[in-house]
Amino acid sequence: MNDMGDTVGQGRRSQAERDAITVEIGYALASATAAAVLAFMAVAGGPILVFGLSGGLSATLTGVGVTLAAVVFLVRLVTVLWRFADQLRGRRAAAAGAPPQPSQPGRTKPDS
Repeated sequence: MNDMGDTVGQGRRSQAERDAITVEIGYALASATAAAVLAFMAVAGGPILVFGLSGGLSATLTGVGVTLAAVVFLVRLVTVLWRFADQLRGRRAAAAGAPPQPSQPGRTKPDS
C-alpha cells in the first residue's frame, strides 16, 4: 500500500509548478499574439495603410499576412512552451537528485 502511494505521489505537481505552468501558458499566448500581429502589420497592414492599396493587391497582401501571422503564432507558442517544459523537467530532475541531461544528444560530458 505504501509503495502505491509513493508512485502516485511522484506524478503530482506542486501548487507552485501549476502556477508557473499557468503563467507560462499566458506568456506564450500573449507573446505569440504580439508576434503574429507584428508579422501581419509588417506584411499587410503597414503597406495597405501607408500606400492606400485596395482591390486585388490588398486582398493578396491580407491573405499572405494572415497566413504568415498564423505560422508565426504557432511557431512562437510551441517554442515557448517547449523551452519551458525542458526547463521544468530539468528542475524536477535536479530536485530528485538526478544528474542533468547533456545539452546535446549523444554527449555524455559537457566538455565533449
